[in-house]
Amino acid sequence: MLPFRIHDYRTASDLVDEQFSWSQITPSPSLHYHACFDGFQCARLEVPMDYNRPDGEGRRVAIAIARLPAKVPVTDPRYGGAILINPGGPGGSGVAQALHTGETLQTVVDAADDPVAELVAQETPGLYFDIIGFDPRGVNNTTPGLSCFPDIFSQQKWELQAEADGMLSSSRDSLMRNWQRTKALNKGCSSRLSTAPEEGQEALGENLNTPPVASDMLEIVERHAEWRERQGQAEQRRYDRARGYDPEQSIRVRTKWKRDQEKLLYWGRSYGTILGSTFATMYPDRVARAVLDGVVDMDKYYMDKGQNPVIDADKIFDRFLSHCISAEAGKCPLYGVGGVADIKSAYLSLESALYNASLSVPASETRGPEVITWTDLRLILRIAMYLPLVGFPLLAQYTKELLEGNGSSMADFKQRLHLPSCPSSQCVQDGPWSPSCQMPGANEVYASMAILCTDAEYLQDIDEERFQDIWRTLREDSYMLGDYWAQVRLGCVGWNVKAKWQVPVSYGANTSYPLLFVNNMLDPVTPLRRKNSRAQRYYDRIQRELAGRCPLLDGRLSVDRHRNITYRIDLPADQPTPQVVICHCKSCKRYTGSGFSSNIVVPLADLHWLTGSPKLYMSPTEKNGLVRRQFCGDCGSPLTSEPRDAEGRFIVVKSGTLDDESRDQCGEVKAEIWYHRKDNWVGDLSKEGIPRIRGSMT
Repeated sequence: MLPFRIHDYRTASDLVDEQFSWSQITPSPSLHYHACFDGFQCARLEVPMDYNRPDGEGRRVAIAIARLPAKVPVTDPRYGGAILINPGGPGGSGVAQALHTGETLQTVVDAADDPVAELVAQETPGLYFDIIGFDPRGVNNTTPGLSCFPDIFSQQKWELQAEADGMLSSSRDSLMRNWQRTKALNKGCSSRLSTAPEEGQEALGENLNTPPVASDMLEIVERHAEWRERQGQAEQRRYDRARGYDPEQSIRVRTKWKRDQEKLLYWGRSYGTILGSTFATMYPDRVARAVLDGVVDMDKYYMDKGQNPVIDADKIFDRFLSHCISAEAGKCPLYGVGGVADIKSAYLSLESALYNASLSVPASETRGPEVITWTDLRLILRIAMYLPLVGFPLLAQYTKELLEGNGSSMADFKQRLHLPSCPSSQCVQDGPWSPSCQMPGANEVYASMAILCTDAEYLQDIDEERFQDIWRTLREDSYMLGDYWAQVRLGCVGWNVKAKWQVPVSYGANTSYPLLFVNNMLDPVTPLRRKNSRAQRYYDRIQRELAGRCPLLDGRLSVDRHRNITYRIDLPADQPTPQVVICHCKSCKRYTGSGFSSNIVVPLADLHWLTGSPKLYMSPTEKNGLVRRQFCGDCGSPLTSEPRDAEGRFIVVKSGTLDDESRDQCGEVKAEIWYHRKDNWVGDLSKEGIPRIRGSMT
């Protein structure tokens, strides 16, 4: 694999607290939190390297944990618990994710009211949650660490050479170059990781795949509950001394540790959905709530069964182009190049030019000379596909500048990705392979490789002929990401580590509470179309959280709009996807403030309001009837409609999308009604055979 960072160009190595060092914390089998990172609390939890070792002895792993405390104490009745998070990868740092996005996530999951103001009694108080990020085995600050290089200097040299060699498709001999480099890396790295430091001890490489990490999560849940109980006991004693003995011992009861019964609260994205699903398979009765965001296909990940994950990737690129030409002048650097086809042609011509000849960039006041290559442009493209709100503006800017022969901004960006590599004096003193010669967070790509290749053993046995077939099908499914994903698959060539604890052959279970699966309509590597097949393995009722619109490229868009009112729709697993009716009537246009209304029809009994109370008014219809319409009293967002003649049988949920291209992607479109009132700017549905009705369906 190339040294391209997996989830973001910000990594754990960007996070520094000069007043705190993980080495200041002594690992412990119980949780002891210490102040760190300006408002966070950190701990190092000691767990067995091999949970299945009969004598309970052997090496230990110290899991690095960062906790963003809830806005209320754990002894408060409004404390909702600790939500564990995983950013994906594999190999992503949960500590880094907590530090980067913990406060944002708290905004999503916490009650909307300020906890101090909310003390003015409410019948049903809201809940407030801890956010806990942890570094999985072999990742970042969890020890023992994983390294494929004797020091950070040799790692940096290797990565610079890999960058110069280029990724797959960067040259006619790119496969040979990448194949040989990957074999050289993996043979040495896997050999080192599969060798125990002493006879009778465990090797890290055999114990860092997903099942042991799922068990680490359960251990974190149990130890946090043990810590919560200690806090409750201390607070109860203080309360009794200050206010007199409480015969009910309310605080003790509320914070009591339910040994071997505590349940997981979890939010995982991308690979984090594999980790969450694996946990649910291994411990189905230990799941309280779990959100799996950007669902990876377990069959494909563990057994290579099913479709390629990049089948929707090129649609994201096309969406970017259409947004660019619809933007106001000056907001998209490629605005004015022409239509969608013109911009795409310009981008592809730039790719072709860089393939044939790199662009030289002289030194500036802040960096040395640089060359911009085809691989560099493809890196920016990959970032844009994964993180469109951040990446597509960069891609547009750099594409425009490179087309004009200016590579300065791109060179600045490229050199910012390079890690410092000078060995420290302590590294020189301790010698190669010592912990002082490593840099926490710098091993993300190699940890990802180790976890993936050990989870998916089929990737270790691919020969060159089989790989070329895989590469070809990936490119057929996606021109934009096929080469990159082939690079990921290539990353396990030559790997030779077998996990001690394999994932169960048959996964899926009836969990103690349903899992919530979330996907964007278009996702570069976790396509939506297989989400429900996974969901049905874990529960008999599918939960869909709707926030007034179909999720598009970034779930953050829904946080503010529906912060005060949220709802859930429960649908039996054997019930088909909800039907969608597109309405062009004047009443719906007024209600939604748009050119049409996209309506998801669901049974009334399956709609549950979770937080907040919508406002209600009665609206006349074009047939002189009445419709009950609900909306947010704070922002006016339309929520639901219920015709009187529905008689409590069904309700219409507004999907809220104004995106003409996406209105038919919220479910199975059944019909367009009041079609003769369709605005001219609204295009026809992409699906053929959809009934178009002059009037309503009743």
